[in-house]
Amino acid sequence: MALEPYRRLLRLPGVPSLLLVGLLARIPSTATGMALTLHVVHSLDLGFARAGLVTMASTIGLAVGSPLSGRFVDRYGLRPVLAVTTVAQAVFWSTAWALPLPGLVAAALVAGLLGLPVFSVIRQCLTALVPVEQRRMGFSLDSMLVELSYMTGPALAVAGVTMIGSGWTMTILAVGMVGSGTGLFLLDPPTRSAEELRAPAVRVPRRQWLTPGFVGLLGTTAAATFILTATELSLVATMKNAGDVAWVGLAVGLWCVYSLLGGFVYGGLSRGFSPLVLIAGMGLLTIPVGLVGGDWRWLVLALVPAGVLCAPALSSTVDTVSRWVPATARGEAMGLHGTALLIGGASSAPVAGAIIDAHGPVWSFAVAGLVGVVMVLVALPFWRRPRPQLAPAPAEASVS
Repeated sequence: MALEPYRRLLRLPGVPSLLLVGLLARIPSTATGMALTLHVVHSLDLGFARAGLVTMASTIGLAVGSPLSGRFVDRYGLRPVLAVTTVAQAVFWSTAWALPLPGLVAAALVAGLLGLPVFSVIRQCLTALVPVEQRRMGFSLDSMLVELSYMTGPALAVAGVTMIGSGWTMTILAVGMVGSGTGLFLLDPPTRSAEELRAPAVRVPRRQWLTPGFVGLLGTTAAATFILTATELSLVATMKNAGDVAWVGLAVGLWCVYSLLGGFVYGGLSRGFSPLVLIAGMGLLTIPVGLVGGDWRWLVLALVPAGVLCAPALSSTVDTVSRWVPATARGEAMGLHGTALLIGGASSAPVAGAIIDAHGPVWSFAVAGLVGVVMVLVALPFWRRPRPQLAPAPAEASVS
């Protein structure tokens, strides 16, 4: 496939630096969940149930805090939000290793509320820097970089806790979080395009863009991460039952490569597809995966069709958000998109785990895919772009 469209994208002012800083800044963020879990399980020796309490508190905080941070970015600009959240992360990660469990749960909730909004900010700023006709490629490339960060961050957390202990690992995470926030603060990428800044400031009531159609988009976004999380757990469970645990890392790595390749090809297509089509396709192609049996090599091959749709499906949801929501509310909308991603993954793990324990991973694959298809069918009748009525904005809303 021709690389020239990607070269044109990377020649846009500000895009290469934003993507590079975004990749590096996301690695500490993707390591946090694994670091907390291993700290409670190994360092505190309190088991996975209590570790789940800590990660649940952190997830709830992130789910609530993500749209709030986006709303503050819309109103007051990027740098004040980065300053506050960077300090909050530095305080939490430099002290978390010394906290008893009740304090750790409470602190994780607050740290989640004040989480560094790396994911939503990068997407919001990418929207501002990239013309509409190139955004699909931009978001596809961004999804590929997110995939790389998730392949790196958790692995580094595991290596850190097992080799140097959770105290040092969390200290390094504190440094990484400060570096991430500082890098974005110094880069200070625009949250609105030059054309949007030149246009008169407008106020768009939330009810005019947070429509049933937009809620349906959030629901299908959550369904996508539900499928992905359940697929990963089902893959691991199948290989464990077959005695092939040693090959889990390779199998998951290959699955990630499928997503990277799919995102690369999708970004270069002449036209994109609706998230409904991509997520429904991913769900339908996931349903029969478990039927191939316990041989991990056949299982990995069976994941190819659904795997190549992962990055395209997620990038298409971001692209749709960028097109449906006015610039003055884009930060909050991207935050809600991030919350949907969190909810899908967080709800999938216990559901898939219960199905695996009761009926085996074959049914977990099937249910994961079916959830995606059903969510698309639920969203379909409401699927239409919001048409908000614009009104003059108050002075603080014009800050970029």
